[in-house]
Amino acid sequence: MPKAGSDLKLDGNGKPLWLVLELTYKCPLKCPWCSNPLGFEDYANELTTQEWKTVLRDARKIGSLQLGFSGGEPMVRSDLEELVDEADTLGYYTNLISSGVGLTKDRLKELKRVGLKQIQISLQHNDAAKNDAMVGVKSFEQKMQCIEDIKSIGFPVVMNVPVSRFNIDAVEDIIKLAEYHNVEFLEFANLQYYNWALLNRDELLPTIEQLQHAEAKVNEARARLGKNMTIYFVIPDYFDGRPKACMNGWGAIHLTIAPDGSALPCQEAQTITHLEFPNVKDRPLDWIWNESPTFNAYRGTSWMKEPCVGCDEKENDFGGCRCQAFALTGDATNTDPACSKSPHFDMITSAVENARVTGRPGMPLVMRTRGAVSNLMKKVCA
Repeated sequence: MPKAGSDLKLDGNGKPLWLVLELTYKCPLKCPWCSNPLGFEDYANELTTQEWKTVLRDARKIGSLQLGFSGGEPMVRSDLEELVDEADTLGYYTNLISSGVGLTKDRLKELKRVGLKQIQISLQHNDAAKNDAMVGVKSFEQKMQCIEDIKSIGFPVVMNVPVSRFNIDAVEDIIKLAEYHNVEFLEFANLQYYNWALLNRDELLPTIEQLQHAEAKVNEARARLGKNMTIYFVIPDYFDGRPKACMNGWGAIHLTIAPDGSALPCQEAQTITHLEFPNVKDRPLDWIWNESPTFNAYRGTSWMKEPCVGCDEKENDFGGCRCQAFALTGDATNTDPACSKSPHFDMITSAVENARVTGRPGMPLVMRTRGAVSNLMKKVCA
């Protein structure tokens, strides 16, 4: 159970309502903002089909309802359809999070047959050449064909656009492209800066002026399209002065299982390097969620220190993101630097100001490839 003395409030009444299975970190794309670990190549020892089925059954027993099949690229797994079938039988609402690469019409038909409910496809730009340059491989035409196939088979289309300075000025054109394809849901997800995105932050972070212009275009489109398309525009916490209530708090409603079976309170949790993350191959999932020291480490508010302890918002934002606090300050118990009350807020404001500097030298993006980080370090240390 949550640790004694914690005034924990869970929207899911203590249940991990949202389950994400990162089936693999293998992916044909090379996105420089990828949320996967910098050392993703170390996760080659993936759970077997039967081990994933055990996770599905055990998570259902402790209350999981919403299920996302993610990666990497989940289409790399040949057993995806079998896992979706099992999840549907168990009563999950299933969502596939994919780049669209490898998502053929035949596989779409089979996924529909076994009970998949929703598909989220990523798109980086309305311009084919720019889209392909951003992900390091030719993929735009495959994505467009995939969207058409999704529509023809009867799935609702959810288009997800990771927003950076390289595509934020194309928001209006991306909306027009989504209109052309009769997309039901369009999400502009401003990047969260962890792992590869943090490594490339200086080149990816847009300016406040770009952000304001893009949001205005989104609001114009919302007014024009009404109920024909739902458009989400997720404001990045770097520009808010307020931290996000990440996952509604640590270990509150979200559970991620990494390809090797490591259980995580969120997809970025392994960046907090001093924590030991339990593995579903070694421990029951019920124990992992309720009893493990890692999942209880930052639950509730009892772990907080100032300025969070005396803040009226602590029950709403839970001090912000533990992973971001650790990534930027080296201490996961610090207030998220995205909060204006944080003594480290200048780390955020300086990054925002740096994004506005014109003619700065910059550096090439580090694409998500095997050995990219070690090669970069060799260059830095040379």
